[in-house]
Amino acid sequence: MSAEASVGSHAADSAQFDVSQPACHTTDEHRNRGLLGSKYVKLNVGGSLHYTTVQTLSKEDSLLRSICNGGTEVNIDSEGWVILDRCGQHFGLVLNFLRDGSVPLPEDHKELDEVLKEAQYYRVQGLVQECLSAMQKQKDVFESVCRIPMITSAKEEQRMIATCRKPVVKLQNNRGNNKYSYTSNSDDNLLKNIELFDKLVLRFNGRVLFVKDVLGDEICCWSFYGEGRKIAEVCCTSIVYATEKKQTKVEFPEARIFEETLNILIYENGRGSGPGGLHLLDSRSSGSSLGAGQSEEEGAVGGERRVRRIHVRRHIMHDERGPGQQTVYKD
Repeated sequence: MSAEASVGSHAADSAQFDVSQPACHTTDEHRNRGLLGSKYVKLNVGGSLHYTTVQTLSKEDSLLRSICNGGTEVNIDSEGWVILDRCGQHFGLVLNFLRDGSVPLPEDHKELDEVLKEAQYYRVQGLVQECLSAMQKQKDVFESVCRIPMITSAKEEQRMIATCRKPVVKLQNNRGNNKYSYTSNSDDNLLKNIELFDKLVLRFNGRVLFVKDVLGDEICCWSFYGEGRKIAEVCCTSIVYATEKKQTKVEFPEARIFEETLNILIYENGRGSGPGGLHLLDSRSSGSSLGAGQSEEEGAVGGERRVRRIHVRRHIMHDERGPGQQTVYKD
């Protein structure tokens, strides 16, 4: 009797185990099979509820398809909602991309980056590529924007030029800093220098930093910098000693200004640091010809590299001889 009781007890335990085991197996099977056999899916993404189809979620080889075919385990609550532990702010955009194949993306860079992060998490490669393309377009637009910082002191200007990695073109333009009256063509030439500055900004934007100084000591003077130091200078003002009074004359050496702008491009991206770049720049400057009435000075202080200073008719003296007599130019 004891043996039979023991066998009966063992059979009862086995039966009890067999009864409880299928329930546990059903839970695991429900968990591993994901949404197989379902047509519609209810998704709870961080509290944001979405109702869609398995067909929509399976359009791309993504994490969502893996959830649908059972490749990825999911948590399903008692009401049948699939729980995804993500922010649901942009999940609707991910769903619309799967439905339509394209979707309008936000213009704000921060929001676009958030959409990119969600697309990468769900492994929706089509949406990832669209986000990256939109970011590249935004980057191209930002690079073409002309930023104009306001400099309020000479020290701030010097610090900006010294730390700038790009070549620098500076125009000092202070018409009010004049003791004498201007000649008849000076105003026109002053405007031409300003217009040339604006044209150079448009042509070399992104490659050269342009600085306009309206409070400097010079009336019209161009300065060219590379690697934080002054490379060349073109002074466009001269003093005319007339018979009765002195006058200030402004010239417009367009070709020389444009040439010096091209010269400092050798310092773009640090290309002028080596001896080859310096030799090329020296050969350009030595081969360039000065126009009529132009003089070039080169000097170095304390062993520093030379600075080319080009002066356009610095001092002009008209003698008091009669009409038709020769004009004397003095430097």
